[in-house]
Amino acid sequence: MLAVKTFTFSPVQENTYVLYNEPAYRTGRQKQCCIIDPGCYFPEERDELKTAIEKTGLTPVLLLNTHCHLDHVFGNKFVHDTWGLPLHLHEKEKPVLDFAPQSGLMYQLPFDNYNGPLVYLKEGNIIKIGEEELEIRFTPGHSPGSVSFYHAAGGFIIGGDVLFSGSIGRTDLPGGNMDILINSIQTQFFTLPDETKVYSGHGLVTTVGLEKMNNPFVKLG
Repeated sequence: MLAVKTFTFSPVQENTYVLYNEPAYRTGRQKQCCIIDPGCYFPEERDELKTAIEKTGLTPVLLLNTHCHLDHVFGNKFVHDTWGLPLHLHEKEKPVLDFAPQSGLMYQLPFDNYNGPLVYLKEGNIIKIGEEELEIRFTPGHSPGSVSFYHAAGGFIIGGDVLFSGSIGRTDLPGGNMDILINSIQTQFFTLPDETKVYSGHGLVTTVGLEKMNNPFVKLG
């Protein structure tokens, strides 16, 4: 079963996630991890991420983006340069990735964008960290090619900026669409068990059940 380590980076307070096999870490086998949406912007944030991974003896094997808005891709180049990992993303996010530096200038957050090899994720496919599986769920609406990573064994989903505690992702950015976002939440999140933890791109962890009952944008009943 995969464990989740959360970092909150950049002036935008974006959540970066490191997923690793906890039993394997303790036994010394398959000491692998993946890095999702590295938002480390400042040098000290990049050092924090690198030190935390090295201190636990983990080897990063995957670099994943839920989507490619600037705050979720600040650290892509750093991760690639440090561990040699190609970027995995949905093909519909490629234009969003390409536009990210321009967004950075608009928000006075210039950065060096990732320009290495790309691996395109397909919805419904399974990716592995050691023997542990992540299911790729296509969850557009906030961004045209947003994906979420569901770990059934661990009872959690890494959802990017789709669903938040008490809120949902904004849809006023290029490629955003409210109807599509609501559909993504209802078909890809609310079909999961109520106890499923939702790790969002910003803010606190929530659960599917809590959002069904309480989220004013998408609650059921």
